[in-house]
Amino acid sequence: MLNWDDPFATSTSAAAKVDVQQDAAPIVEPAANELTSSPNKKADVEPLPVVNIAPVNVEDKRVVNGMTDVNQLAPFKYPWAWEYFLNANKNHWTPLDINMTSDIHDFNHKLTLEEKHVYTNVMSYLTTSDILAMRNIGLAVMEKMTAPELQIYQARQVYEEALHTWTYQHCIETIGLDQSEIYNRYRVVPEINQKIQLANRRLDSILRSDIDLRDRDELENFVMAYAFFGGIFEGCWFYNGFSPIFALQRRGLMKGTAEQLQYIMRDEVLHASFGIRVVKQIIKEENVVLDPVKVQEMFEEAYEAEKIYAGYILRDPILGYSKEDHVAQFRFIANRRAKQLGFAEPFPGAENTLTWLDEQANMRKEKNFFETKVTEYQTGGALKWD
Repeated sequence: MLNWDDPFATSTSAAAKVDVQQDAAPIVEPAANELTSSPNKKADVEPLPVVNIAPVNVEDKRVVNGMTDVNQLAPFKYPWAWEYFLNANKNHWTPLDINMTSDIHDFNHKLTLEEKHVYTNVMSYLTTSDILAMRNIGLAVMEKMTAPELQIYQARQVYEEALHTWTYQHCIETIGLDQSEIYNRYRVVPEINQKIQLANRRLDSILRSDIDLRDRDELENFVMAYAFFGGIFEGCWFYNGFSPIFALQRRGLMKGTAEQLQYIMRDEVLHASFGIRVVKQIIKEENVVLDPVKVQEMFEEAYEAEKIYAGYILRDPILGYSKEDHVAQFRFIANRRAKQLGFAEPFPGAENTLTWLDEQANMRKEKNFFETKVTEYQTGGALKWD
């Protein structure tokens, strides 16, 4: 019986209960001379081969196409990736930590029909998008990394996307929305579906384990897909996608949901920042030159999809927020992401129409202990996008 205090200790009580079977075959000890080697008998155990394994040289590490041991974390070549992991752990929560009571009352008694339309469709889009993000990082990106400090942050990112999906589910369930109807909107509402299909088309080509990143065409395709994912999917669509809910929060409505999204937004700020940094590192290490025409087309395509989406969820403007505000802000954020990636601005002259949006990611927020858990947002506030 296992001794839980000392699993390696021999249990004398158990040993005493062992019965020796009378009809068991006797144990025969080998003769002494059988244990010695003889010229006519091959040894049972082959000697271990002498293997000369060189230690990992940090300079040999690469983001992709590296030849060092992917299981050896240190020494770091990319200490910034480890810092992303450490910072990500500062923004930890579960959706059960946030009080949603007021949201139930707001949705049923305070929101207008137009505001309910905005809320439910934003949640419908987000539920599908975070699962798509989780699969892309886990299946398309993480396994291609050949430096473990990058993979460790991305493993955390996979978890966070799953946590975000739980958060949306918790909001939908708590308010009492029809889950089957909400979750199926991305399939039956063309304006939502077209964004998902665009993302699938951009990302599906790298959801392959056999992709050869030593092939220059494949490598360029991978970098373009990752630039879309980090710069647009997470950096623009997610960053801009929470703003309709934050607009409600600014009027004192749906505060629980908005607080949930503030936590998520801080994760997404890190996700986008990390993805952009990895893309730039690959471009530098692998001497990748992306076609500026293709880059411009990527941003314009995403913008057209966002216009169609905004036209549906904000077909009737809500107080303090309109589709014109939404799409103008997309252009402004897209310029910011392009600049961070080292690309030309796709929409020169775009203006910041939602000057309060960055506050949602950057402010240090303190809560009353008896109202909710004590929280100090560190991650988002530490990031500087400009």
